[in-house]
Amino acid sequence: MKKTPYILLTALILLTAFGCKQNATPNKQSKADSLKKKAAKEWTKTIPGSFSDQTKAVFDSSQLVVFLKKYPDFGPYVKDINLFYSKRKFAYAWYADGKLIEQAGNLADRLNNLQNEGVFKAIPYPKSLDSLTFEADPKAANPKPNINTELMLTAQYFVFSKLTFQGMSDSTSKAVNWFLPRKKIAYDDYLDTLLKQKGKSDSSLTEPVYRQYGLLKNFLAKYRALDAKEKWTAIPSAKGIKPGDSSAVISKLKTRLYKLGDFKGDTSSKVFDADLQNALKQFQQRYGLAVDGLPGPGTIAEMNVPLKTRIRQIIVNMERCRWLPVSLSTDYLAVNIPEFKLHVYHADSLLWSCNVVVGQKVHQTVIFYGQMQYVVFSPYWNLPESIVRNEVLPAMRHNRNYVNEHNMVITGKENGLPVIKQKPGPANSLGLVKFLFPNSYSIYLHDTPSRSLFGESSRAFSHGCIRVGEPAKLASFLLKYDSTWTAAKISKAMHLGKEQTVTLKQKVPVFIAYFTAFTDRNNLLNFRKDIYGRDEQLASMILSGNGKY
Repeated sequence: MKKTPYILLTALILLTAFGCKQNATPNKQSKADSLKKKAAKEWTKTIPGSFSDQTKAVFDSSQLVVFLKKYPDFGPYVKDINLFYSKRKFAYAWYADGKLIEQAGNLADRLNNLQNEGVFKAIPYPKSLDSLTFEADPKAANPKPNINTELMLTAQYFVFSKLTFQGMSDSTSKAVNWFLPRKKIAYDDYLDTLLKQKGKSDSSLTEPVYRQYGLLKNFLAKYRALDAKEKWTAIPSAKGIKPGDSSAVISKLKTRLYKLGDFKGDTSSKVFDADLQNALKQFQQRYGLAVDGLPGPGTIAEMNVPLKTRIRQIIVNMERCRWLPVSLSTDYLAVNIPEFKLHVYHADSLLWSCNVVVGQKVHQTVIFYGQMQYVVFSPYWNLPESIVRNEVLPAMRHNRNYVNEHNMVITGKENGLPVIKQKPGPANSLGLVKFLFPNSYSIYLHDTPSRSLFGESSRAFSHGCIRVGEPAKLASFLLKYDSTWTAAKISKAMHLGKEQTVTLKQKVPVFIAYFTAFTDRNNLLNFRKDIYGRDEQLASMILSGNGKY
Protein backbone atom coordinates (compact mmCIF):
# COMPACT_ATOMS: atom_id res chain seq x y z
CA MET A 1 0.00 0.00 0.00
CA LYS A 2 1.30 3.39 -0.95
CA LYS A 3 2.40 5.58 1.93
CA THR A 4 1.38 9.08 2.67
CA PRO A 5 2.59 11.10 4.86
CA TYR A 6 -5.95 16.57 3.11
CA ILE A 7 -22.38 27.47 5.13
CA LEU A 8 -23.22 26.52 8.20
CA LEU A 9 -26.58 25.00 7.31
CA THR A 10 -29.37 26.82 9.11
CA ALA A 11 -31.63 23.82 8.77
CA LEU A 12 -29.67 21.95 11.48
CA ILE A 13 -31.78 21.02 14.45
CA LEU A 14 -30.64 22.56 17.72
CA LEU A 15 -29.47 19.43 19.47
CA THR A 16 -27.48 18.06 16.57
CA ALA A 17 -25.63 21.34 16.20
CA PHE A 18 -24.53 21.18 19.83
CA GLY A 19 -23.76 17.47 20.15
CA CYS A 20 -20.47 17.70 22.04
CA LYS A 21 -18.55 19.60 24.72
CA GLN A 22 -19.54 17.29 27.52
CA ASN A 23 -17.39 15.61 30.12
CA ALA A 24 -16.06 13.13 27.61
CA THR A 25 -14.29 10.57 29.74
CA PRO A 26 -15.05 8.48 32.80
CA ASN A 27 -11.51 9.18 34.05
CA LYS A 28 -10.54 12.13 36.20
CA GLN A 29 -8.49 15.06 34.90
CA SER A 30 -5.38 13.92 36.76
CA LYS A 31 -5.38 10.67 34.83
CA ALA A 32 -5.70 12.54 31.54
CA ASP A 33 -2.73 14.74 32.43
CA SER A 34 -0.72 11.67 33.45
CA LEU A 35 -1.52 10.02 30.15
CA LYS A 36 -0.34 13.06 28.22
CA LYS A 37 2.96 13.10 30.10
CA LYS A 38 3.46 9.41 29.43
CA ALA A 39 2.66 9.84 25.75
CA ALA A 40 5.13 12.70 25.44
CA LYS A 41 7.82 10.60 27.10
CA GLU A 42 7.22 7.74 24.69
CA TRP A 43 7.71 10.14 21.80
CA THR A 44 11.37 10.70 22.63
CA LYS A 45 12.78 9.01 19.55
CA THR A 46 16.44 8.29 18.80
CA ILE A 47 17.75 8.05 15.27
CA PRO A 48 20.18 5.12 15.49
CA GLY A 49 23.56 5.63 13.92
CA SER A 50 27.06 4.19 13.83
CA PHE A 51 30.33 6.05 14.40
CA SER A 52 32.25 7.13 11.35
CA ASP A 53 35.34 4.99 10.76
CA GLN A 54 37.96 7.77 11.06
CA THR A 55 39.65 7.34 14.46
CA LYS A 56 43.33 8.13 13.86
CA ALA A 57 43.17 11.92 13.81
CA VAL A 58 42.04 13.24 17.17
CA PHE A 59 42.19 16.56 18.99
CA ASP A 60 42.43 17.71 22.59
CA SER A 61 39.12 18.55 24.26
CA SER A 62 40.56 21.89 25.41
CA GLN A 63 40.46 23.05 21.79
CA LEU A 64 36.69 22.77 21.91
CA VAL A 65 36.64 25.14 24.90
CA VAL A 66 38.78 27.64 22.99
CA PHE A 67 36.53 27.40 19.93
CA LEU A 68 33.35 28.02 21.90
CA LYS A 69 34.88 31.08 23.56
CA LYS A 70 35.68 32.44 20.12
CA TYR A 71 32.19 31.65 18.81
CA PRO A 72 29.84 32.16 21.79
CA ASP A 73 26.65 32.09 19.69
CA PHE A 74 27.03 28.31 19.56
CA GLY A 75 26.36 28.25 23.29
CA PRO A 76 22.92 26.56 22.97
CA TYR A 77 24.63 23.59 21.26
CA VAL A 78 27.51 23.04 23.72
CA LYS A 79 25.90 19.97 25.25
CA ASP A 80 25.24 18.37 21.84
CA ILE A 81 28.75 19.09 20.57
CA ASN A 82 30.40 17.74 23.72
CA LEU A 83 28.28 14.59 23.64
CA PHE A 84 29.04 14.00 19.98
CA TYR A 85 32.82 14.22 20.41
CA SER A 86 32.87 12.37 23.73
CA LYS A 87 31.27 9.39 22.01
CA ARG A 88 33.87 9.66 19.23
CA LYS A 89 36.78 10.04 21.68
CA PHE A 90 37.41 13.43 20.06
CA ALA A 91 38.22 11.98 16.62
CA TYR A 92 37.80 14.33 13.68
CA ALA A 93 34.41 13.79 12.02
CA TRP A 94 34.63 15.88 8.85
CA TYR A 95 38.05 14.73 7.67
CA ALA A 96 39.49 11.58 6.11
CA ASP A 97 43.22 11.40 5.32
CA GLY A 98 43.49 15.07 6.20
CA LYS A 99 40.89 16.16 3.63
CA LEU A 100 37.32 17.33 4.10
CA ILE A 101 34.79 14.64 3.22
CA GLU A 102 31.99 15.21 0.74
CA GLN A 103 29.40 15.72 3.48
CA ALA A 104 31.18 18.91 4.56
CA GLY A 105 30.37 20.52 1.23
CA ASN A 106 26.83 19.17 1.31
CA LEU A 107 26.22 20.70 4.73
CA ALA A 108 27.76 24.04 3.81
CA ASP A 109 25.63 24.18 0.67
CA ARG A 110 22.40 23.49 2.56
CA LEU A 111 23.29 26.03 5.23
CA ASN A 112 23.82 28.64 2.53
CA ASN A 113 20.45 27.80 0.99
CA LEU A 114 18.20 27.44 4.02
CA GLN A 115 15.32 29.09 2.19
CA ASN A 116 15.08 25.88 0.16
CA GLU A 117 14.17 24.26 3.47
CA GLY A 118 11.54 26.90 4.16
CA VAL A 119 13.78 28.51 6.81
CA PHE A 120 14.60 32.24 6.90
CA LYS A 121 16.49 32.37 10.18
CA ALA A 122 20.08 33.60 9.83
CA ILE A 123 22.74 31.14 10.97
CA PRO A 124 25.55 32.33 13.26
CA TYR A 125 28.95 33.15 11.73
CA PRO A 126 28.10 32.55 8.03
CA LYS A 127 31.24 34.34 6.83
CA SER A 128 33.45 32.21 9.07
CA LEU A 129 31.82 29.06 7.71
CA ASP A 130 32.41 30.16 4.13
CA SER A 131 36.02 31.19 4.67
CA LEU A 132 36.99 28.06 6.61
CA THR A 133 35.48 25.65 4.08
CA PHE A 134 36.83 27.68 1.14
CA GLU A 135 40.37 27.63 2.53
CA ALA A 136 40.46 23.84 2.64
CA ASP A 137 42.78 22.73 -0.20
CA PRO A 138 41.93 19.22 -1.45
CA LYS A 139 45.13 19.16 -3.57
CA ALA A 140 47.56 19.92 -0.75
CA ALA A 141 50.59 17.59 -0.66
CA ASN A 142 50.34 16.85 3.06
CA PRO A 143 46.82 17.82 4.04
CA LYS A 144 46.01 18.17 7.73
CA PRO A 145 42.67 18.69 9.42
CA ASN A 146 41.88 22.19 10.61
CA ILE A 147 40.37 22.19 14.10
CA ASN A 148 38.40 25.40 13.53
CA THR A 149 36.89 24.07 10.31
CA GLU A 150 36.08 20.78 12.02
CA LEU A 151 34.32 22.39 14.97
CA MET A 152 32.62 25.02 12.82
CA LEU A 153 31.05 22.28 10.68
CA THR A 154 29.89 20.30 13.70
CA ALA A 155 28.44 23.35 15.45
CA GLN A 156 26.70 24.44 12.24
CA TYR A 157 25.34 20.92 11.79
CA PHE A 158 23.52 21.22 15.10
CA VAL A 159 22.27 24.66 14.07
CA PHE A 160 21.01 23.15 10.81
CA SER A 161 19.36 20.27 12.66
CA LYS A 162 17.57 22.61 15.01
CA LEU A 163 16.28 24.82 12.20
CA THR A 164 15.31 22.19 9.64
CA PHE A 165 14.55 19.03 11.62
CA GLN A 166 13.29 20.32 14.97
CA GLY A 167 11.83 23.65 13.90
CA MET A 168 10.61 26.55 15.95
CA SER A 169 10.49 26.42 19.74
CA ASP A 170 7.84 24.67 21.81
CA SER A 171 6.64 28.05 23.02
CA THR A 172 6.10 29.12 19.40
CA SER A 173 4.06 26.06 18.47
CA LYS A 174 1.92 26.52 21.59
CA ALA A 175 1.47 30.21 20.74
CA VAL A 176 -0.18 29.14 17.48
CA ASN A 177 -2.41 26.67 19.37
CA TRP A 178 -0.53 23.51 18.44
CA PHE A 179 -0.72 21.18 21.45
CA LEU A 180 0.64 17.99 19.91
CA PRO A 181 3.73 16.80 21.84
CA ARG A 182 6.93 17.73 20.02
CA LYS A 183 9.40 15.05 18.93
CA LYS A 184 12.89 14.77 20.42
CA ILE A 185 15.76 13.48 18.30
CA ALA A 186 19.31 12.44 19.22
CA TYR A 187 20.90 14.52 16.46
CA ASP A 188 24.43 13.49 17.37
CA ASP A 189 23.55 9.91 16.39
CA TYR A 190 22.01 11.12 13.15
CA LEU A 191 25.22 13.02 12.39
CA ASP A 192 27.17 9.80 12.83
CA THR A 193 24.87 8.13 10.33
CA LEU A 194 25.25 11.00 7.85
CA LEU A 195 29.05 10.93 8.10
CA LYS A 196 29.06 7.18 7.52
CA GLN A 197 27.60 7.75 4.05
CA LYS A 198 30.96 8.46 2.45
CA GLY A 199 30.81 9.03 -1.26
CA LYS A 200 27.03 9.29 -1.19
CA SER A 201 24.73 12.25 -1.31
CA ASP A 202 23.15 12.98 2.05
CA SER A 203 19.79 13.02 0.23
CA SER A 204 20.00 9.23 0.13
CA LEU A 205 19.61 9.20 3.89
CA THR A 206 16.18 9.42 5.49
CA GLU A 207 16.14 12.62 7.50
CA PRO A 208 14.64 12.75 11.00
CA VAL A 209 11.51 14.65 10.01
CA TYR A 210 7.94 13.65 9.12
CA ARG A 211 7.82 12.36 5.54
CA GLN A 212 5.47 15.11 4.31
CA TYR A 213 8.30 17.61 4.85
CA GLY A 214 10.40 16.28 1.98
CA LEU A 215 7.40 16.04 -0.33
CA LEU A 216 6.39 19.63 0.38
CA LYS A 217 10.01 20.74 -0.04
CA ASN A 218 9.96 19.38 -3.60
CA PHE A 219 6.79 21.32 -4.38
CA LEU A 220 8.27 24.44 -2.81
CA ALA A 221 11.05 24.33 -5.39
CA LYS A 222 8.55 23.79 -8.22
CA TYR A 223 6.31 26.67 -7.15
CA ARG A 224 9.25 29.03 -6.74
CA ALA A 225 10.47 28.15 -10.22
CA LEU A 226 6.97 28.72 -11.57
CA ASP A 227 6.67 32.03 -9.75
CA ALA A 228 10.01 33.21 -11.17
CA LYS A 229 8.84 32.90 -14.77
CA GLU A 230 5.06 33.44 -14.64
CA LYS A 231 3.01 36.62 -14.14
CA TRP A 232 -0.04 34.62 -12.97
CA THR A 233 -2.64 37.04 -14.29
CA ALA A 234 -6.22 36.48 -13.18
CA ILE A 235 -8.41 34.20 -15.27
CA PRO A 236 -11.75 35.89 -16.04
CA SER A 237 -15.09 34.43 -15.05
CA ALA A 238 -16.05 31.23 -16.85
CA LYS A 239 -19.52 31.02 -15.34
CA GLY A 240 -21.98 29.02 -17.41
CA ILE A 241 -19.34 27.34 -19.58
CA LYS A 242 -19.97 23.64 -19.98
CA PRO A 243 -18.52 20.66 -21.90
CA GLY A 244 -18.72 21.15 -25.67
CA ASP A 245 -18.64 24.94 -25.48
CA SER A 246 -15.97 27.00 -27.23
CA SER A 247 -14.50 30.17 -25.71
CA ALA A 248 -11.22 32.07 -25.41
CA VAL A 249 -11.27 31.58 -21.63
CA ILE A 250 -11.12 27.80 -22.14
CA SER A 251 -7.59 28.06 -23.52
CA LYS A 252 -6.62 30.13 -20.47
CA LEU A 253 -8.06 27.47 -18.18
CA LYS A 254 -6.12 24.73 -19.94
CA THR A 255 -2.88 26.70 -19.78
CA ARG A 256 -3.30 27.43 -16.06
CA LEU A 257 -4.15 23.81 -15.27
CA TYR A 258 -1.21 22.62 -17.37
CA LYS A 259 1.19 24.77 -15.36
CA LEU A 260 -0.29 23.40 -12.13
CA GLY A 261 0.10 19.81 -13.34
CA ASP A 262 -3.57 18.93 -13.80
CA PHE A 263 -4.00 19.22 -17.59
CA LYS A 264 -2.14 17.05 -20.10
CA GLY A 265 -3.75 17.91 -23.45
CA ASP A 266 -3.62 20.67 -26.09
CA THR A 267 -3.59 24.05 -24.34
CA SER A 268 -4.24 26.01 -27.53
CA SER A 269 -7.66 24.44 -28.07
CA LYS A 270 -10.63 26.62 -27.12
CA VAL A 271 -13.05 23.69 -26.88
CA PHE A 272 -14.29 22.40 -23.51
CA ASP A 273 -13.32 18.76 -24.01
CA ALA A 274 -13.06 15.69 -21.77
CA ASP A 275 -9.40 16.41 -21.00
CA LEU A 276 -10.33 19.79 -19.52
CA GLN A 277 -13.20 18.35 -17.52
CA ASN A 278 -10.95 15.66 -16.02
CA ALA A 279 -8.31 18.28 -15.23
CA LEU A 280 -10.89 20.44 -13.48
CA LYS A 281 -12.05 17.48 -11.42
CA GLN A 282 -8.49 16.70 -10.31
CA PHE A 283 -7.90 20.36 -9.45
CA GLN A 284 -11.13 20.47 -7.43
CA GLN A 285 -10.17 17.31 -5.56
CA ARG A 286 -6.75 18.78 -4.73
CA TYR A 287 -8.34 21.93 -3.32
CA GLY A 288 -11.17 20.27 -1.40
CA LEU A 289 -13.86 21.75 -3.64
CA ALA A 290 -17.11 20.20 -4.82
CA VAL A 291 -16.05 17.97 -7.74
CA ASP A 292 -18.25 18.71 -10.75
CA GLY A 293 -15.68 19.32 -13.50
CA LEU A 294 -17.04 22.83 -14.17
CA PRO A 295 -15.13 26.15 -13.85
CA GLY A 296 -17.42 27.76 -11.28
CA PRO A 297 -16.57 30.89 -9.25
CA GLY A 298 -15.01 28.91 -6.38
CA THR A 299 -12.74 26.96 -8.72
CA ILE A 300 -11.65 30.09 -10.63
CA ALA A 301 -10.96 31.88 -7.33
CA GLU A 302 -8.58 29.11 -6.23
CA MET A 303 -6.84 29.16 -9.62
CA ASN A 304 -6.24 32.89 -9.23
CA VAL A 305 -4.60 32.73 -5.80
CA PRO A 306 -1.10 34.23 -6.29
CA LEU A 307 1.78 31.77 -6.39
CA LYS A 308 3.53 33.68 -3.62
CA THR A 309 0.53 32.99 -1.39
CA ARG A 310 0.77 29.27 -2.15
CA ILE A 311 4.51 29.37 -1.45
CA ARG A 312 3.81 30.86 1.98
CA GLN A 313 1.24 28.13 2.57
CA ILE A 314 3.75 25.40 1.69
CA ILE A 315 6.42 26.89 3.96
CA VAL A 316 4.01 27.11 6.91
CA ASN A 317 3.07 23.47 6.58
CA MET A 318 6.69 22.38 6.19
CA GLU A 319 7.25 23.93 9.60
CA ARG A 320 4.29 22.01 11.04
CA CYS A 321 5.82 18.81 9.67
CA ARG A 322 8.88 19.43 11.86
CA TRP A 323 6.65 19.27 14.92
CA LEU A 324 5.34 15.75 14.29
CA PRO A 325 6.91 12.38 15.15
CA VAL A 326 9.18 11.02 12.41
CA SER A 327 7.16 7.83 12.04
CA LEU A 328 5.08 5.34 13.99
CA SER A 329 5.06 1.54 13.80
CA THR A 330 1.57 1.12 15.27
CA ASP A 331 -2.03 1.73 14.30
CA TYR A 332 -3.04 5.37 14.68
CA LEU A 333 -5.75 7.83 13.74
CA ALA A 334 -5.15 11.28 12.28
CA VAL A 335 -7.73 14.00 11.79
CA ASN A 336 -6.70 16.88 9.53
CA ILE A 337 -9.04 19.69 10.52
CA PRO A 338 -8.90 21.85 7.32
CA GLU A 339 -9.28 18.73 5.17
CA PHE A 340 -12.34 17.55 7.14
CA LYS A 341 -10.95 14.01 7.01
CA LEU A 342 -10.14 11.16 9.37
CA HIS A 343 -7.25 8.97 8.17
CA VAL A 344 -6.66 5.51 9.60
CA TYR A 345 -3.06 4.25 9.46
CA HIS A 346 -0.99 1.21 10.25
CA ALA A 347 2.76 1.84 10.50
CA ASP A 348 2.49 4.99 8.36
CA SER A 349 0.54 3.19 5.61
CA LEU A 350 -2.88 4.69 4.96
CA LEU A 351 -5.59 2.05 5.34
CA TRP A 352 -8.70 4.15 4.73
CA SER A 353 -10.19 7.61 5.20
CA CYS A 354 -13.61 9.10 5.78
CA ASN A 355 -15.26 12.49 5.99
CA VAL A 356 -15.61 14.23 9.35
CA VAL A 357 -17.35 17.32 10.68
CA VAL A 358 -15.14 19.58 12.84
CA GLY A 359 -15.68 22.64 15.03
CA GLN A 360 -16.98 25.94 13.75
CA LYS A 361 -14.63 28.91 13.75
CA VAL A 362 -16.20 30.12 17.01
CA HIS A 363 -15.92 26.62 18.55
CA GLN A 364 -12.61 25.45 17.13
CA THR A 365 -11.46 21.83 17.37
CA VAL A 366 -8.21 21.77 19.37
CA ILE A 367 -4.94 20.57 17.80
CA PHE A 368 -3.65 17.92 20.20
CA TYR A 369 -2.73 14.28 20.81
CA GLY A 370 -4.44 11.53 22.81
CA GLN A 371 -4.83 7.78 23.00
CA MET A 372 -8.12 6.16 22.05
CA GLN A 373 -9.24 4.12 25.02
CA TYR A 374 -13.01 3.55 24.97
CA VAL A 375 -15.83 2.84 22.53
CA VAL A 376 -19.25 3.73 23.94
CA PHE A 377 -22.27 2.23 22.18
CA SER A 378 -25.75 3.79 22.45
CA PRO A 379 -24.33 6.72 24.45
CA TYR A 380 -26.08 9.23 26.65
CA TRP A 381 -25.35 12.87 25.92
CA ASN A 382 -24.63 14.95 29.01
CA LEU A 383 -25.43 18.49 27.95
CA PRO A 384 -22.71 21.05 28.80
CA GLU A 385 -23.70 23.94 31.04
CA SER A 386 -23.15 26.44 28.23
CA ILE A 387 -25.67 24.69 26.00
CA VAL A 388 -28.18 24.32 28.84
CA ARG A 389 -27.85 28.01 29.69
CA ASN A 390 -27.74 29.48 26.18
CA GLU A 391 -29.92 27.10 24.20
CA VAL A 392 -32.04 24.70 26.21
CA LEU A 393 -33.41 27.04 28.92
CA PRO A 394 -34.61 29.62 26.36
CA ALA A 395 -36.24 26.78 24.40
CA MET A 396 -37.91 25.46 27.59
CA ARG A 397 -39.39 28.89 28.28
CA HIS A 398 -41.09 28.79 24.90
CA ASN A 399 -42.03 25.11 25.07
CA ARG A 400 -42.71 23.38 28.39
CA ASN A 401 -42.45 19.96 26.74
CA TYR A 402 -39.10 20.68 25.11
CA VAL A 403 -37.16 18.25 27.33
CA ASN A 404 -39.57 15.34 26.77
CA GLU A 405 -39.88 16.02 23.06
CA HIS A 406 -36.10 15.73 22.69
CA ASN A 407 -35.83 12.51 24.69
CA MET A 408 -34.07 14.26 27.58
CA VAL A 409 -34.23 13.93 31.33
CA ILE A 410 -33.37 16.35 34.14
CA THR A 411 -31.28 14.51 36.74
CA GLY A 412 -30.53 17.29 39.23
CA LYS A 413 -29.32 20.84 39.62
CA GLU A 414 -25.78 22.26 39.64
CA ASN A 415 -24.40 25.81 39.57
CA GLY A 416 -27.94 27.14 39.41
CA LEU A 417 -28.74 25.15 36.26
CA PRO A 418 -30.63 21.91 35.66
CA VAL A 419 -28.44 18.90 34.89
CA ILE A 420 -29.77 17.47 31.65
CA LYS A 421 -28.85 14.44 29.59
CA GLN A 422 -30.28 13.01 26.40
CA LYS A 423 -31.20 9.34 26.32
CA PRO A 424 -29.65 6.87 23.85
CA GLY A 425 -31.37 6.45 20.51
CA PRO A 426 -31.25 7.37 16.83
CA ALA A 427 -32.08 11.02 17.55
CA ASN A 428 -29.32 11.39 20.15
CA SER A 429 -26.94 14.19 19.17
CA LEU A 430 -23.97 11.81 19.53
CA GLY A 431 -25.59 9.26 17.25
CA LEU A 432 -25.20 5.57 18.03
CA VAL A 433 -21.56 5.42 19.18
CA LYS A 434 -18.83 7.67 20.53
CA PHE A 435 -15.06 7.19 20.79
CA LEU A 436 -13.21 8.50 23.83
CA PHE A 437 -9.55 9.38 24.27
CA PRO A 438 -8.91 11.06 27.65
CA ASN A 439 -8.04 14.74 27.28
CA SER A 440 -8.56 18.04 29.03
CA TYR A 441 -10.43 19.59 26.09
CA SER A 442 -13.63 17.49 26.33
CA ILE A 443 -13.18 16.54 22.67
CA TYR A 444 -13.97 13.13 21.25
CA LEU A 445 -15.16 11.43 18.07
CA HIS A 446 -18.79 10.42 17.63
CA ASP A 447 -21.60 9.44 15.28
CA THR A 448 -24.35 11.89 14.36
CA PRO A 449 -27.97 11.71 13.13
CA SER A 450 -27.24 14.55 10.68
CA ARG A 451 -25.73 12.44 7.92
CA SER A 452 -26.34 14.99 5.16
CA LEU A 453 -23.55 17.23 6.46
CA PHE A 454 -20.90 14.74 5.32
CA GLY A 455 -21.82 15.57 1.73
CA GLU A 456 -20.78 19.20 2.13
CA SER A 457 -17.34 20.20 0.83
CA SER A 458 -16.77 22.46 3.87
CA ARG A 459 -17.69 20.73 7.12
CA ALA A 460 -17.03 23.04 10.09
CA PHE A 461 -20.37 22.71 11.87
CA SER A 462 -19.74 21.25 15.35
CA HIS A 463 -19.01 22.72 18.77
CA GLY A 464 -15.49 21.27 18.75
CA CYS A 465 -16.03 17.52 18.81
CA ILE A 466 -15.48 15.49 15.65
CA ARG A 467 -18.36 13.73 13.92
CA VAL A 468 -17.32 10.63 12.00
CA GLY A 469 -18.79 9.69 8.63
CA GLU A 470 -18.20 5.93 9.05
CA PRO A 471 -18.63 5.20 12.78
CA ALA A 472 -19.34 1.47 12.46
CA LYS A 473 -16.19 0.98 10.37
CA LEU A 474 -14.13 2.90 12.92
CA ALA A 475 -15.59 0.82 15.77
CA SER A 476 -14.70 -2.37 13.90
CA PHE A 477 -11.13 -1.14 13.36
CA LEU A 478 -10.63 -0.21 17.00
CA LEU A 479 -12.09 -3.50 18.26
CA LYS A 480 -10.24 -5.74 15.80
CA TYR A 481 -8.07 -7.25 18.54
CA ASP A 482 -11.19 -8.68 20.19
CA SER A 483 -12.61 -11.36 17.88
CA THR A 484 -15.93 -11.40 19.75
CA TRP A 485 -16.79 -7.98 18.33
CA THR A 486 -18.18 -8.99 14.95
CA ALA A 487 -19.90 -6.56 12.59
CA ALA A 488 -23.26 -7.96 13.67
CA LYS A 489 -22.46 -7.48 17.37
CA ILE A 490 -21.29 -3.92 16.77
CA SER A 491 -24.49 -3.09 14.87
CA LYS A 492 -26.63 -4.60 17.63
CA ALA A 493 -24.82 -2.62 20.34
CA MET A 494 -25.21 0.60 18.35
CA HIS A 495 -28.98 0.10 18.08
CA LEU A 496 -29.64 -1.46 21.50
CA GLY A 497 -30.67 1.78 23.17
CA LYS A 498 -28.69 0.85 26.30
CA GLU A 499 -25.32 2.48 26.93
CA GLN A 500 -22.35 0.09 26.86
CA THR A 501 -18.71 1.14 27.34
CA VAL A 502 -15.97 -1.10 25.90
CA THR A 503 -12.33 -0.62 26.95
CA LEU A 504 -9.93 -1.23 24.07
CA LYS A 505 -7.37 -4.00 24.50
CA GLN A 506 -4.79 -1.79 22.80
CA LYS A 507 -4.85 1.99 23.01
CA VAL A 508 -4.62 3.75 19.66
CA PRO A 509 -2.78 7.08 19.20
CA VAL A 510 -4.96 9.92 17.92
CA PHE A 511 -3.52 13.03 16.27
CA ILE A 512 -5.74 16.04 15.72
CA ALA A 513 -3.66 18.14 13.32
CA TYR A 514 -3.93 21.19 11.10
CA PHE A 515 -2.44 21.11 7.59
CA THR A 516 -3.55 23.46 4.83
CA ALA A 517 -0.99 22.09 2.35
CA PHE A 518 -0.04 18.42 2.02
CA THR A 519 0.54 15.71 -0.57
CA ASP A 520 -1.95 12.88 -0.97
CA ARG A 521 -1.33 9.19 -1.60
CA ASN A 522 -1.04 9.92 -5.35
CA ASN A 523 1.75 12.44 -4.64
CA LEU A 524 -0.50 15.32 -5.68
CA LEU A 525 -0.14 18.63 -3.87
CA ASN A 526 -3.31 19.58 -1.97
CA PHE A 527 -4.36 22.93 -0.55
CA ARG A 528 -7.18 23.66 1.88
CA LYS A 529 -8.70 26.85 3.24
CA ASP A 530 -7.26 28.12 6.50
CA ILE A 531 -10.62 27.79 8.25
CA TYR A 532 -9.34 28.91 11.68
CA GLY A 533 -6.97 31.61 10.42
CA ARG A 534 -3.87 29.82 11.77
CA ASP A 535 -1.48 30.21 8.82
CA GLU A 536 -0.72 33.91 8.72
CA GLN A 537 0.64 34.28 12.26
CA LEU A 538 3.05 31.38 11.72
CA ALA A 539 4.00 32.61 8.23
CA SER A 540 4.94 36.02 9.64
CA MET A 541 7.19 34.46 12.29
CA ILE A 542 8.93 32.23 9.73
CA LEU A 543 9.40 34.70 6.88
CA SER A 544 10.55 37.58 9.08
CA GLY A 545 13.39 35.41 10.37
CA ASN A 546 12.52 36.65 13.87
CA GLY A 547 10.65 33.58 15.06
CA LYS A 548 11.97 31.80 18.12
CA TYR A 549 13.84 28.52 17.51
